[in-house]
Amino acid sequence: MRGKWGQSLQLAFVYVGTVVGAGFATGKEIVEFFTRFGFYGLLGIVLSGYLFMVFGTKLMELAIETKSKSYQELNQVLFGKLFGSGINIVMMMILFGVNAVMLSGAGAVFEEQLGYPKMLGVFITIFLAILILLIGSKGLFLVNTFVVPMMVIFSFVMLYLAIQLPQFTEMALFVPVAEDGWKAFLTPFSYAAFNLSLAQAVLVPVAYEIDDRDVIRWGGRIGGLLLGLILMSSHLTLSLLENVTLYEIPMAVMMKQLASGLYWIFILIIYGEIFTSVIGNTFGLERQLSELVSWSSSMKITVIFGATYVVSLVDYSTLLSALYPIFGYVGLLFLFLLWLRPLEGTNQNVKK
Repeated sequence: MRGKWGQSLQLAFVYVGTVVGAGFATGKEIVEFFTRFGFYGLLGIVLSGYLFMVFGTKLMELAIETKSKSYQELNQVLFGKLFGSGINIVMMMILFGVNAVMLSGAGAVFEEQLGYPKMLGVFITIFLAILILLIGSKGLFLVNTFVVPMMVIFSFVMLYLAIQLPQFTEMALFVPVAEDGWKAFLTPFSYAAFNLSLAQAVLVPVAYEIDDRDVIRWGGRIGGLLLGLILMSSHLTLSLLENVTLYEIPMAVMMKQLASGLYWIFILIIYGEIFTSVIGNTFGLERQLSELVSWSSSMKITVIFGATYVVSLVDYSTLLSALYPIFGYVGLLFLFLLWLRPLEGTNQNVKK
């Protein structure tokens, strides 16, 4: 791919690959935030897609406007130096936690689906991630340019198969009665805020390196649109599954009902999404460490994975359950401050 259009597509794929994760691929995350609310969940997805398009683009434009090399610098711009430092500590804890969970998830894929030892899967994932990350942002673009199109195609294939079923229209427009149905009006904001707060670890340094408003704008818009479309297709497919909230991996259940022959593709996509999350989070952490130490990239990446590996051996779910709600509130505050912050020079590129 060459030129600004190719760069924009690559950036869009990195954006999508950064936001999605194992919870997205399995469908559990989509069910909790949207599908259980039926038709209102569909409306929420439309709003989330819009928020991803607008605020993801603005986040990256602000990064090149303020010359922020890392999310640490951008948070200090938005929150102030003192409060921003506290936010960055929470952010680093979450990134380490998510990385540990993703590594554990990669090992689980090898153990539960392929029959190999869990640690083999963890070490293979670390080894491949180090190779990709040593290339820098180009490695990040390379992996996401391969994984994300597969994810998009798979989600649309599943939707196409679901549309063929006679009950599709009735189930897709169904409005369930839930005690917490009022949350359907809040989840689009909390979902977008949480994911954008986490994605800034990758989007900020990537935007700084690109330093071109045209590429940033189109990449952000295309990426946000793709996220909305993937969310919508997965939601509509999962709407056909009765008692969808009872399943840990609802997309696997739907896949077995619609096309059992695609099972191994599904496993590959789950691993691919885990892998993009691992390299994305590590990329963001490495850029933050660059602000603190003058080590080589290989040394920083090795230290990050060493620490992440140790944490992945521990039951981290309790700590994450405590941190995620805090980070959700921080995410909403981040989204609000991002909305308030005006952009300057929007009619011309930063790069001349």
